[in-house]
Amino acid sequence: MADRAAASAPDPGTAAGRPPDAGTQPGADPESGVGAQSGAVPVSGSGLDALTVLQTLRHLDSGPRGLTEAEAEERQARFGANTLPSRREASWPTALLRSLRDPFTAVLLCLGLVSAAVASWGTACVILLLVVVSCVLRTSGEHRANRSMAALRGLVASTATVLRRPEEDLPPDVREIPVEELVPGDVIRLGPGDLVAADVRLLRAQGLTVHQAVLTGESAPVAKDAADGAEAGGGDFERSQLCFQGSSVASGSATAVVVATGARTRFAAAHGPGEDARPEASAFDRSVHGISWILIRFMLLTPPLVLMAGAALRDRGLETLPFAVAVAVGLTPEMLPVIVTMCLARGASLLARGHGVIVKRLPSLHDLGAVDVLCLDKTGTLTQDRPVLDRALAPGGHDDPEVLRWAAVNAWWTLQLADLPAPDALDDAVLDAADEDDVMAYDGVAALPFDPLRRLATAVVRTPGRLGTHSLVVKGAAEAVLERCVLADQERAELLALAARQADEGLRVLAVATAERPARTRDYTPVDERGLDFRGFVTFKDALAPTAAEALRALAERGVTVRILTGDHPGTAVRACRDLGVPVPADAVLTADRIDGLTDPELAEAAARTVVFARCAPEHKARIATALRTSGHTVGYLGDGVNDLPALRAADVGIAPRDAVAVARESADVVLAEKDLTAIDHSIAAGRYSGGNIATYLRVSLSSNVGNVIAMLAAGLLLPFLPMLPAQVLVQNLCFDAAQLAFAHDRPHPSVLRRPIVLRPRDMLRFITGFGLLNAVADLATFGVLALALHGSDGLDDAAVFHSGWFTENLLTQGLVMLLLRAGSAAAGRGPGPIGWAAGALAAVGLLLPVSPFGSLLGFTPLPPLYYLLLGAVLVMYTIGLLAVRGRSRLYSCAM
Repeated sequence: MADRAAASAPDPGTAAGRPPDAGTQPGADPESGVGAQSGAVPVSGSGLDALTVLQTLRHLDSGPRGLTEAEAEERQARFGANTLPSRREASWPTALLRSLRDPFTAVLLCLGLVSAAVASWGTACVILLLVVVSCVLRTSGEHRANRSMAALRGLVASTATVLRRPEEDLPPDVREIPVEELVPGDVIRLGPGDLVAADVRLLRAQGLTVHQAVLTGESAPVAKDAADGAEAGGGDFERSQLCFQGSSVASGSATAVVVATGARTRFAAAHGPGEDARPEASAFDRSVHGISWILIRFMLLTPPLVLMAGAALRDRGLETLPFAVAVAVGLTPEMLPVIVTMCLARGASLLARGHGVIVKRLPSLHDLGAVDVLCLDKTGTLTQDRPVLDRALAPGGHDDPEVLRWAAVNAWWTLQLADLPAPDALDDAVLDAADEDDVMAYDGVAALPFDPLRRLATAVVRTPGRLGTHSLVVKGAAEAVLERCVLADQERAELLALAARQADEGLRVLAVATAERPARTRDYTPVDERGLDFRGFVTFKDALAPTAAEALRALAERGVTVRILTGDHPGTAVRACRDLGVPVPADAVLTADRIDGLTDPELAEAAARTVVFARCAPEHKARIATALRTSGHTVGYLGDGVNDLPALRAADVGIAPRDAVAVARESADVVLAEKDLTAIDHSIAAGRYSGGNIATYLRVSLSSNVGNVIAMLAAGLLLPFLPMLPAQVLVQNLCFDAAQLAFAHDRPHPSVLRRPIVLRPRDMLRFITGFGLLNAVADLATFGVLALALHGSDGLDDAAVFHSGWFTENLLTQGLVMLLLRAGSAAAGRGPGPIGWAAGALAAVGLLLPVSPFGSLLGFTPLPPLYYLLLGAVLVMYTIGLLAVRGRSRLYSCAM
């Protein structure tokens, strides 16, 4: 009805009302085509466009009565089930081995093997245990996500209405069968709300419009008919006689013959083999690899330096090798794989329980926290998939409630008298806005329902108080109605210009006209739709998603810029953005034809200032996502259709709602309970909390480790003994590592949510170098305190005293670093939390272990009280230095 008329009216956007070409590669077997000898061969849309209905049926060896049961069984065995190719999930052992590809995990594994080679069995066992724990945690988290995804795969069409005959000479039965049993040649029936379960060629259609958004991205329904012949130009999706798997019936009814099933459909072709892998590493992978190589260089350099220094200055040989390995281990954040996995797994678990969000790939949660550009479609995200009335306009352009009354009369009586199952979306919007009493005052006489050729619908009613007269109320596409009205050419041109201006503002436009006819008993026909009096226009806009405006504000506060990538007309998208309070400058709109003329560098430059990308085909969306990534942005993409698959793979984080098509859910990294920006906001917040804790761990661990290594190298050159025994280094690392497990449970300061969390290797290197040098200064000051407390430099000749004093100071300074370098500001009034308790436990071990019986087994000895007083002064100065340097650090003044 009205919605069907709008689909072929000036959209807004295009006179033809056609979606952008989504490509013309057929989903059929390349050997299947017209003229095949075997009969019943599935063919692509491109092969069917030249065939008439009769030729199509002959080619498929079928007929309007459908197949017999025997024929269907034979074809089921021949062509297989009507199911999409599914991805096979990796087995548990395979996933466990894949987790070893993590750079830090691989580095730790190598260090463990080196430790075992030099007979440092304790170090080797601890390192290998950490590797195993990390791999098991990551694999189990992703395995749980895969199980959750498996439960969502049933959200597809389950049955189809098909005509089947028990025997050749018997009449067909209409029955419901599972969609898996559909075969080429089956004749099916389609009605409002039905999902198209295979690629079909229409045999008959009445007022049929279908939603193809999952295939093309265009939100408006597309009119379809069974007329023979093909439109000139365009792709398969623009051919009115074809409907494709994945689309759904918006209105009308049809009978169609199945031409392709399973892997031969266009739907399956969009999810071809070998397309699951991402073209580039994600933001998390890039960051981790960058930091890993920095550490690897340090680790490869440190042991030779220790060995050479020991040999040159202290005449030590290979006996320093275990100590050199221990120093390399001390430089490595051994707990990083475990803490990263725990942070991400905990965040993913909280998202799943609290918001129904499934994180399929754990590193993608970190990438969500790093997202600074979010690309999304308009329909279903910023707007609901339904229109609402905007205005009712008189011919002069001013508001006129009479126009709305006549439009409502047409909508109501067309629905009632044409025996349609339900009103379409635009008629619903008219009836919602109209006064029910005005509509019910008329008596319906007849109705001429919408069809795609006339592009209008007519209701014939009796006007109250006017006996012997019938009123024709006509509503439809502006051009179709105006050409049937009694108007001067100039007046008609002005009205068409008014409709075009409304369309350019992102509104859908329908025209309304009436005519008075003498009452009669014979049927009304389209011939009567002439000599009309023009009444005005009704305009519609997309209903805004109720949570969209608030969610967009929240995303902006988090430093996330939204980009709209849509198959719709630019005016429609701009209108929705304006209604939601998102400014769209005139130069911030880019259409597909202009994108085609840009090189990749030019597109990257243009994408930085563009807000709305309109009339986008799937390849355009992927190019835009790639261009944004090339510019240094971390890109999230929200999509739910087959047309979104390339962009879902091109983005750093692919996001799909639970009710997206199956292949989109499979390709996405994150699956939302609903297509709602609020859920994305919650997911980004969870990603930033997890990313903030990971970044804090790296800051704390690496700066402390670098400082300790510098101090160890300096002490190794100055002292006649090893600065710390390998067993003592191991115990110190174990204590520090155990305390740092608290980072997985910390809740960072809310300031962490304000900016994307990105681990930039260069910034991280500068940070850990600065704080590492400050930590090394504190260690060297401790050496002075030991000498002063023990009355002279001779105190440094006692290895047990030195080891005890430095062990205590190390754990105390590391506890301070944990408190002062945590994510965000250390706001007053916050409880100690897990970090505070862990730092306190670390300090207690540092103070008590040297004086305990276990300490003597490790070679420690009690220290005099004066040492603790002087150490307190060193720690106060160290705290002041930490706060001063932290205040000037770039990592605390901007996104990391």
